[in-house]
Amino acid sequence: MWRLACVFSLLLPLAAKAQDCRLALVLALDVSSSVNAEEDALQRKGLAAALLSPEVQRAFFAVDVPVALAVFEWSGRYNQELLLDWQLIGTREDLLNAASVIGLSNRSHSEFPTAMGYALGYAARLLSRAPSCLFRTIDIAGDGINNEGFGPEQAYAQFPFADVTVNGLVVNNSDYEAERSLISFYRNTVIYGPGAFLEIAQSFEDYERAMRRKLERELTPRAVGFDLRPRNEEPG
Repeated sequence: MWRLACVFSLLLPLAAKAQDCRLALVLALDVSSSVNAEEDALQRKGLAAALLSPEVQRAFFAVDVPVALAVFEWSGRYNQELLLDWQLIGTREDLLNAASVIGLSNRSHSEFPTAMGYALGYAARLLSRAPSCLFRTIDIAGDGINNEGFGPEQAYAQFPFADVTVNGLVVNNSDYEAERSLISFYRNTVIYGPGAFLEIAQSFEDYERAMRRKLERELTPRAVGFDLRPRNEEPG
């Protein structure tokens, strides 16, 4: 016997308007100067592998409503580069193509600092031209705190972040005090909005595992506004 998802009456008008997709998801990769070439390759390949993992594929295709995906890399104030423009992920071929683009991409910059406020502003502008979706989420991953330009708090005050969730992925630092400071910065300053959470990778070698866990959590359909019957299941 299949089950209908709960539908919250206050969100029914939103569900009626947002037919393109259920989630617009922006993934932001840190390519600041603290990330060396080997670490950058690990995060790029790790993201591609995480997208194609069985757990994440199940979350992508749990229901017959697609996810819109965009990916960019960021470092200094004016150093954001789009790796994958908005793509509706409706089939496994779509997901394979997106993962291939990310996995084969080349780093645009390596010498700039960590301007996270500017990265968040770029992500907000990117969301402004996303397909119409029920939910909007930004993932920002990094191994350091903001050290150039305005920070996340100013970005949230100045850019359109209404109804946007910002999740974080911290790449752990080997220095204990630096690690505590970084995690505290992400928890207290970076993550933002309803249901926001933080995932921690113990190193860049652990990036794929952490990204897989985070994507699975973000992509698992929320029981709002859709019939969340599993694909190919008929009423009983």
